[in-house]
Amino acid sequence: MDQQNTPRPDGTGAERTVCSRCGSTAEGTAPLTWTCSMENGTRRYFCDACARANLRSIEGRLDSTWW
Repeated sequence: MDQQNTPRPDGTGAERTVCSRCGSTAEGTAPLTWTCSMENGTRRYFCDACARANLRSIEGRLDSTWW
């Protein structure tokens, strides 16, 4: 999933943040427990569960395609 902050289809203008790994969503900006990563010029967000499961790879700065 490449689009991270997408407008809601109901036209309210509110955005939601989508986890690049599992697809879970959060209303508005990413919660403080989520992780943000820049990969190939694209900002990617990962939910707390995905970030916790792949912490070593994230700290090693591996692109998410490797994990």
